[in-house]
Amino acid sequence: MIPDFDDAEIKIIDDTLKERYGVAQETQRCDVEIPIEEDDSETIECPSIYWEHNGCHFILGKIDDSKYFSQFFYDDKEQFTTGSKSYSDLYNCLMTTLQVQADHEREKNMKQESLTT
Repeated sequence: MIPDFDDAEIKIIDDTLKERYGVAQETQRCDVEIPIEEDDSETIECPSIYWEHNGCHFILGKIDDSKYFSQFFYDDKEQFTTGSKSYSDLYNCLMTTLQVQADHEREKNMKQESLTT
């Protein structure tokens, strides 16, 4: 069984999100099922942290004692990862996710602006 997030990990998440958004973010603990192997139908349940900001939903999951994954999504058709299957450092996983999402948001806004000009 994969251990849940401990208090130190939750503090890293809460502090990083507060720094990123300027205010504390409400997070929820949840469990997420992910495939054991990439093309596998067998799944494993992973403890995860969920939050939402400006219409974007985030999942940060734990797949081992010190191995993490993340994704963000807007709806069923718009789901994204950072391009890495996992991270051995929680802070790096979280910061990369926030940066990839910010880059995606910036590109999306630039495309919309170019369509209106």
